[in-house]
Amino acid sequence: MPLKQSDAIVLRTYPLREADLLVTLFTRAEGKVKGVARAAKKSKRRFGGALEPLTWVRAYYEDREGQELTRLDSCDILESPLSETVDYPRVVALEHIAETLDELLPDREENDALFRLTVSVLHQLRAGSIWMPLTYFQLWLVRLVGFLPELNECVACGAALNGSRAYYHALADGLMCPQHKRLASSELSPASREMASRMFRASAESFAADTWAAGDYADLRRLLVQIMQRHIEKKLVTAAMLAKL
Repeated sequence: MPLKQSDAIVLRTYPLREADLLVTLFTRAEGKVKGVARAAKKSKRRFGGALEPLTWVRAYYEDREGQELTRLDSCDILESPLSETVDYPRVVALEHIAETLDELLPDREENDALFRLTVSVLHQLRAGSIWMPLTYFQLWLVRLVGFLPELNECVACGAALNGSRAYYHALADGLMCPQHKRLASSELSPASREMASRMFRASAESFAADTWAAGDYADLRRLLVQIMQRHIEKKLVTAAMLAKL
């Protein structure tokens, strides 16, 4: 069977036997693909540093009849996150992107829009400047996988939330007006709803000049993380790490 090839983003690697690695790729052609890279720990010619998380590669792989895992033959590096300055916040942000993609993407389901989003955000995610691209990524990820609720109307009564206060709850879908908010709800500020609207109308590059601190639009990120965690029914490890930055 001839080798397949696709641009791909490395999400995860796990040790498998003495020299092999189990690799999870987000491929442009087929979505999330899991495979075995034989002798990856020894072969610099076939893999080199190409299997570092969030490396953008051209992957060559083969599906074998009756086997769930593909055989990863080799990878060519297109772009590496290690080519730019790496500090701890950027490492955590990169790990968060890898974790959320791995958890939310189904196997073998092509999603070109999400692949292009990921590449675009990785270009913006630099040391000392993680919060804008991270927010942009979370917002569009939740939207593209179909989990994002309507942000301009109350889920309980359908009333427009434009100009009014809006609330969300960890165990409920959608935003609620003050009249229908649940106990222990959190507020999503008008500024965050406006930023979400702006991000839906523009590319990540158009916000590149914005300087965000950790507290800027943090309520929007909390909402998006809660939505993701509710749908995957588990806590995101990197979400807790980001909250401590």
